[in-house]
Amino acid sequence: MLGSLADTALDIVASLVTLFSVRLAAQPADDDHAYGHGKAEALAALFQTGIISASALAIGLRGMSQIGASRAPESPELGIGVSIVAIMATLALVSFQRYVVRKTGSVAIQADQVHYASDLVLNASVIAALFLDSILHIHGADPVFGIGIGLWLLWHAKEVAAHAVNQLMDKEWPEEKRERFLAIARGHPELKGIHDFRTRSSGSHEFVQFHVWVDPAMTISEAHRVMDEVEARLMVDFPGTEILIHPDPEGHSDPERGIPAH
Repeated sequence: MLGSLADTALDIVASLVTLFSVRLAAQPADDDHAYGHGKAEALAALFQTGIISASALAIGLRGMSQIGASRAPESPELGIGVSIVAIMATLALVSFQRYVVRKTGSVAIQADQVHYASDLVLNASVIAALFLDSILHIHGADPVFGIGIGLWLLWHAKEVAAHAVNQLMDKEWPEEKRERFLAIARGHPELKGIHDFRTRSSGSHEFVQFHVWVDPAMTISEAHRVMDEVEARLMVDFPGTEILIHPDPEGHSDPERGIPAH
């Protein structure tokens, strides 16, 4: 129960940081941040990771210190009742957060959602521990559950941190998503090929840039028309993505960049 209280107190701080980061990330690009402010979400997710890890260590250490203690918790019915109410409220919040993550891809809200999802396990464990310890008189369940919750939180903190670091390091999109994007782009009949293809994510914002080969005899106006048509088709399946296309005469490449053609 003490672990649940500490975790809930930290949730308030974490959610306020998430709120600030999402508001900042939603601001449009400006003179100092030409690519927008999306990476504020990844920074907030790393902050969330720190909070989750601190909570996990505190709960785990508390559990280890209580191993061997024979005193049963007082007023177990009150603790179980409070935990049931907390589970109901958290279920509603997590469901809404999952909906928002599906719509926006926000890494900060995803980290916050993982944190609150862990609260479901935490509160369910509180109920189980109180029931075993106080009702069935199976002593030692409370610290064992606390240690287990701490380890579970650390595992999820690792996943959240990995996602945030990938955005900060401009990791390429997953291969399946890249191939789906390229398949649509290649569908234009006047494109002769695609090379120097790069992708990255910044919060809920996506960025893509690539070079295309076109007929060397094309005029600038014709090439521009083709680029507009390719971009319009891509925006149907990848709405909101910022796409930068550079036309090259067929066969031209930039070998010093070391990015293979597609």
